[in-house]
Amino acid sequence: MPSFDTVCEADFVEVKNAVDNAAKEIGTRFDFKGTSAGIELKDKEITLFGDAEFQLQQVEDLLRNKLTKRNVDVRFLDIGKPQKVGGDKVKQVIKVRNGIESELAKKLQKLIKESKLKLQAAIQDDKVRVTGTKRDDLQAAMALIRKDIADMPLSFNNFRD
Repeated sequence: MPSFDTVCEADFVEVKNAVDNAAKEIGTRFDFKGTSAGIELKDKEITLFGDAEFQLQQVEDLLRNKLTKRNVDVRFLDIGKPQKVGGDKVKQVIKVRNGIESELAKKLQKLIKESKLKLQAAIQDDKVRVTGTKRDDLQAAMALIRKDIADMPLSFNNFRD
């Protein structure tokens, strides 16, 4: 039975490289000299540091540029609110999304069920597996998912005939 998996996975090697490049540029840029501006990656969280919210915004823009150059979709970023750390320092935590949340998985399942295509969608951990009898129906489902869910960087893998 033909099937494919709908996943939401960032390329963490490229994310790490982008963070490293951004940290290197922060260290060499004139407008960041003598400030506490910085960036670090731990597990699936990127932490931005700065003296003010304006500086955090500059570091975030720098990170976005580096991610874009490395072909990592910025929709993977779940940006948190700036927090005061101590004194006049601020930090901001950005989570890198990995996997499909249960709400989105249910929405995908409902979307495929309402499409009147002869397909079944099953939620498996952090991905949604779509199976059907015809390959054309699966390709139609991919197009439907791409069109209806544009706010998440979904990709399709494990396509089987």
